[in-house]
Amino acid sequence: MKAATDERRVAATLLRGLRLRCPVCARASVFQRPFKVRHHCPACGALFQREEGFFVGALMINVVATEGAVLAACGVLLFALGVRESLLLPLLFAVALIFPLAFYHPAWSLWLAADHLIERLPKYDDRGSA
Repeated sequence: MKAATDERRVAATLLRGLRLRCPVCARASVFQRPFKVRHHCPACGALFQREEGFFVGALMINVVATEGAVLAACGVLLFALGVRESLLLPLLFAVALIFPLAFYHPAWSLWLAADHLIERLPKYDDRGSA
């Protein structure tokens, strides 16, 4: 039974990430405004922005997802829609420019969810230390 409970917790945490909510409590958004990650959750105090370089994981998720999106778009454009090769590169270029911007928020939120599952997000200390 413990495995089923752990799976539900994993699934719930990842769903919170996809919904751009705090992976710990789901009561607050991870973002203050577009492209601005909160420092910490105002509801539970989970720290979202930690040491220098913490964001690299979110960038990695975004890059890998973008590569997948470009590859999928290439397959759809070539094989399903029969797009001419002269149009293929400009269309794939557009996907490569637009997708990472559209996926920025989910990538950050999923990175926080994964980090929470692996080592739990630390709590923000009002005195300024985590």
